[in-house]
Amino acid sequence: MDQEDRIALFLDYENLALGVRDHHGGRAFDLRPIADALAERGRVVVRRAYADWSYFDEDRRMLTRSHVELIEIPQRMGASRKNAADIKMAVDAVELAFEREYISTFVIGTGDSDFTPLVHKLRELNKRVIGVGVENSTSALLPPACDEFLFYDRLEGVEVPPAAGRRGRAARPAGTGAPLPAGRPAEPPTEQPVETAPAAEEPARDVDTLSVLVAQTVAGMQGSSSGEVTASGLKRTLLRKDPTFSESDYGFRTFGELLRHLAGHNVIELAAGPAKGDPEVSLPERGDREVAFALLRSVVVDLAGEGGAAALSGLKDQLRRARPDFSEKKLGYRSFLQFCKAAATSGAVELRWSAEAEDYLLTPHTA
Repeated sequence: MDQEDRIALFLDYENLALGVRDHHGGRAFDLRPIADALAERGRVVVRRAYADWSYFDEDRRMLTRSHVELIEIPQRMGASRKNAADIKMAVDAVELAFEREYISTFVIGTGDSDFTPLVHKLRELNKRVIGVGVENSTSALLPPACDEFLFYDRLEGVEVPPAAGRRGRAARPAGTGAPLPAGRPAEPPTEQPVETAPAAEEPARDVDTLSVLVAQTVAGMQGSSSGEVTASGLKRTLLRKDPTFSESDYGFRTFGELLRHLAGHNVIELAAGPAKGDPEVSLPERGDREVAFALLRSVVVDLAGEGGAAALSGLKDQLRRARPDFSEKKLGYRSFLQFCKAAATSGAVELRWSAEAEDYLLTPHTA
């Protein structure tokens, strides 16, 4: 238990509840998917939710059963009431960060960018911060500020209706506007034709794009550290690059399953690591890279002819004509020039700058 992260959960409840209602077809907010996700990350020792609970009578029962402390914010007019809840929640979180040193992780449940300064302050205090928000009502400023950001819509156990995000009225911006009184039914959609207001579709998540991201990240970690790259370290780095990253978005149940898939496609190599279940990750020393170097050399030979040279400009297009799936980024190189320099280092080609041509020139390597 001593090795477990201690987690404090703070919920800007009005923001979450209204976000779910407005973008999930009027459905009620459910804490269970969030609780399950946090259970996988550590031990939740503090649970607090902030709202004017006279508007959320049914929700109070659900939260109480989940042992959430309900912080009552007396009703005021409009935005001043919402600001009072935000201020109280921010003050309590910072106070807890100073008083409870054993709490290592703070979970801030909101999509409101007003909490970005709180996230920055908690991270200054050496606390890990996980954000949770409804995707269509979360400010774009908030997720990058966090160490990790969980979209409620993507959590296990949350069912998003096909028409999520399409309502009969304009969606309310996150953190603004008053909630509906308890018991009042959700407004019916207008009679606008479906074809004029199509539902927002989930953007495609390409495994090839993921392969590029992982290969580039491993290459960068290998170049900036003398130590080995472990799976856990790689996952932390990916989350630092994109706090919303989740292997489940690409169809994998675990990060280990994702790594095994990439290893099977020769994007990375896995070896036994310092701890069980935490393998070392590296880029293939041979395999696809050697094949790519040989491809580059053959294309340069075809273009240069006897005693000639091939210019770097346009060379990548020639490689893709010979091999349409070629991508230097899948091999861990950030640019085509970097790939060509690596090929020159390996002896596949020779590379030099030509002031006359104002370009790099490549020639087949001669012994």
